[in-house]
Amino acid sequence: MSLTEENGLSTDQNRSPIQNRSLTLTAADSPVVDHGPVNTPPVPRVTQAPPPAAPAAPETAEEGGRRGVKLAKISRRGDRVFSGFAGGSGVLIVALVAFVGIFLIVIAAPSLAANTADFFTSREWTVSGDTLAFGIAGLLWTTVLSAALAMVIAVPIAIGVALCITQYVPRRLSNGLAFVVDLLAAVPSIIFGLWGITVLAPLLLPAQSWLSTNLGWFPLFAVGLSSGGTVFVASIVLAIMILPIITAISRDVFDQTPHDHIEAAWALGATRWEMIRTAVLPYGRTGVVSASMLGLGRALGETIAVMIILSTPAPGAAFNPSVFAGGETFASKIANAASEFDTPAKTGAYIAAGLVLFVITFVVNAIARTIADRGVRS
Repeated sequence: MSLTEENGLSTDQNRSPIQNRSLTLTAADSPVVDHGPVNTPPVPRVTQAPPPAAPAAPETAEEGGRRGVKLAKISRRGDRVFSGFAGGSGVLIVALVAFVGIFLIVIAAPSLAANTADFFTSREWTVSGDTLAFGIAGLLWTTVLSAALAMVIAVPIAIGVALCITQYVPRRLSNGLAFVVDLLAAVPSIIFGLWGITVLAPLLLPAQSWLSTNLGWFPLFAVGLSSGGTVFVASIVLAIMILPIITAISRDVFDQTPHDHIEAAWALGATRWEMIRTAVLPYGRTGVVSASMLGLGRALGETIAVMIILSTPAPGAAFNPSVFAGGETFASKIANAASEFDTPAKTGAYIAAGLVLFVITFVVNAIARTIADRGVRS
């Protein structure tokens, strides 16, 4: 008989399986027989947690609508308004340029038809009374010569200043230096003209004399005026005036050079100049060309400063292509004779000169835009 039968004990839920197994031993198998009751502590019942419920399927828009959920409506009104405003602005600019061109052509056409001189090759300018004999050869030469000389002076200096600000000067000083350069653009043209004729022109007379003496065999440096109202002085003033434009755009372009290009040049052991030559200048070449073309457009159309500085040659004087001679540009010619616009014929003659300046400026800016777009695509 087993121990459980002798003591009338039976396994219940308060006993563990190990305890039940030990109580089923026979008397022959156990050396010690204890017929007393066995007291065992209650074993806590372990309950298994229910499995997690599967996630509910998301509601569809139709189900949400049936339950009263309203979806937000996407409005395209802002996009349509902005698109219309941007497109209208572009069309307005094109219309303004076209209007200016048409206005100049309509006003200048009768005077050009009545002109008795060759408009492109003659230097004569007679618009008194009923006589119309005018040409733009002298005006075109002085305008292009002064603007080109200003570009030769301004572009290298502007590139050097832009590289100095972005690559050499510490950041805490570069912002102040850039601000000082940008302040030149805020100086009025009349201030530049007065400063050029009263201060700069006397200082440049020794340099003009030296160049005329040593390089006078070349037509551009032939002996000209003994006073300071020359194309040379006007070109230097123009160079100072366009310097902020070229410098600002070139500085912004150089400052956007990818750091990966710069770090790659440093990693290959390049010096600072080699890094600038191989990484910064190639990246900013298109921007520099565009900035130069914009500066050239400003130099071609400058009026007040050039009008104050240049000495007007006497009527019938011989043509002198030297930079040390006087002359008139398109803008200064129109500004000097603004009080003579008393008849449609006279007005049309000067408007014709303005039309040529408009075409030249338009072509220069178009070339700059083409070069910039080609650089972006490349």
